[in-house]
Formats: sequence, C-alpha cells, structure tokens
Amino acid sequence: MEDKIISAIKTFATSINSGSKVVADMSELIEVTSQLPLSSFDYWERIIRSEISSAIRESIPPKWKVWSKPKELVTWLDLISWDGYKREKALRALSGAAPNTFFFSLAVRRLNDWVPQVRKAAREKLPEIARSTDPEYVVEALCVALSNWNSWGRIEEADKEVLLEIICEKEIAKSLRSKLIMSASGPMPSLFSQLGRTTILDGQIEEIAKSAIQPSIRAKAYRSLFEGRVAWIEGRKWVWTDIRYCEGRLKPIVGERKLETETPLIDLLKRSSEDRSSIVRRVSAEILIRELGNPGIKAKEFAERFASDSSHAVSERGEFALKK
Repeated sequence: MEDKIISAIKTFATSINSGSKVVADMSELIEVTSQLPLSSFDYWERIIRSEISSAIRESIPPKWKVWSKPKELVTWLDLISWDGYKREKALRALSGAAPNTFFFSLAVRRLNDWVPQVRKAAREKLPEIARSTDPEYVVEALCVALSNWNSWGRIEEADKEVLLEIICEKEIAKSLRSKLIMSASGPMPSLFSQLGRTTILDGQIEEIAKSAIQPSIRAKAYRSLFEGRVAWIEGRKWVWTDIRYCEGRLKPIVGERKLETETPLIDLLKRSSEDRSSIVRRVSAEILIRELGNPGIKAKEFAERFASDSSHAVSERGEFALKK
C-alpha cells in the first residue's frame, strides 16, 4: 500500500508542475486513499506529507525553463502541508465535496491543528464542506473523530460544537443511527456515548437496544434506558494519589444528559433478561439488584432466572439477588 501511495503522489506532483493543467490530477490518489484504514490515520498522514513535499521538489522544472513555471494550485493535500499558512489557505479556498472519507478526515483533523488560525478556518469552513460531501464519507470520518477527540490536546469546546452541529444534519443523523445498529465491529459504544450529547438518538434508543448487532451497544442502550440518562467521557484530568512520591492517575471527567423514558421498567427488564448476549443480561441483573425493593416487578422470578444463567457473571448476580 505504501508503494501505491508513493506512486500516486508522484503522479499528482508531476501533474501540478506540468504547467499544462488548471486542476491537478488527483484521480489515482483518490483511488488509493479510499482503500486506507482510518485506524492508522496518523501514520498515513505523516507518510503522505513527507512524500508529497519531496515529490513536488523533484518534479519542479529547471530554473532556466522560465516559461514553464507552473501556476501555484491549492489542493486537498495542502491541508497537511508543513506550512500553516498553506493549511489555512487551503481550508478557505477549497469548496465543494471532499473526494472520499480520507480527505474529509484531513479537514476534520484541522480542528486539532497546532496553529490557532487554522483551527479557526476549520471551524468556519467544515460545515460547508460537510453539506457538500457524500453523507457516507462524512459519517465514516465522524465515527473515527468522535471516538478519538478526547485524546486531541488542542481541540476546544467551540470546535466540538462544530462537529456536533454537523452530526445533527438530518441525513448525517439518519446514517449515524443506522451505523450504530448495523455495525458488527468498531468503536460503536464510544460513538453511542458521544452522540448522546445531541438529541439525534432521542426516541430511537429502544430500537437500538433491540436491534443493534453489537451486544455492547445493546447493553449501553439498555443501561441508558434504565438510568434515564446518556453518559460520556468529556476528557481526563490528573489527580494526585500520593504527592510525596509524585504518584497520580488520570481521572475521567463524565458528562451526562437526561433522557425521557416512557417504557415501563418491567418491560425493559423482561426484554433485556431475554437478550441473547450475556453482556446485556448482566446489565439487566445489575438493575434488578438495584430495584429489589420495587413492588412493581417480580423480583424473585427474575432473580431465579438470572441465577440459572449459563454465564457466570450473570448467575452470580442472580444468586446475590436471591439471597437478598
């Protein structure tokens, strides 16, 4: 894949410096970057930044060919230029749709840029780029960004608000809900929590709890319904455990938003206790223990069911409930 990337970059650099094109030829580069895994985004971004810089230098015509001096073009790859002025200029100059998920991700990552002016340009231009781009590309890029933005050291609340604004777009919200239900892998539980900051899941959480393919998503949805809230990690702060020995740890900062749940507790317990995954049944057993004093549920009946469960994590909670 590296060889394909380098080859595509050389073709792209040659088209920029040929002097015969008004628009750089990105077709080969778009095709190759469409195949790149977003999980290794940092690595590919560094490779491309380094290779494009050297490829453009190598393809510049000799100085004596003054008549063939190429016109400077602004391209999507200027979003990862070493030069902050170029990155800002690219964000402000680019219009229309991002050609694939990779290039939209490049624009999103400018919200964590080390130059404040670039972050400002990203805040202003990203919603416009998102509206023009294929929702599928936007959703794929947002799933990765939302799962990792707590590790972005420079992103500010205003930058997060931009992403949340994009999430609330009707088509984007619909695609994100569908992805939560249909994805068999990936950081969907983290995505569920971050989407809970907005209202796009309201009224849909029961459907997610019943239909999501990933058991951990169903468990998280049921827990949110039981607790009447969606919780997420805002970030982490350093807490000293023993300042004499300079020992400490990073403590998560949890945010939450209240949910209105209309389904009776007994119905939620029944559904979750019958789920095919022990991860979901364990959540159900935990809630039973919390609600043992609730006269509206048949506590002993549920406790006996959990105590005979094939999963040890569920059965031990059922046995505890029976003893109580």
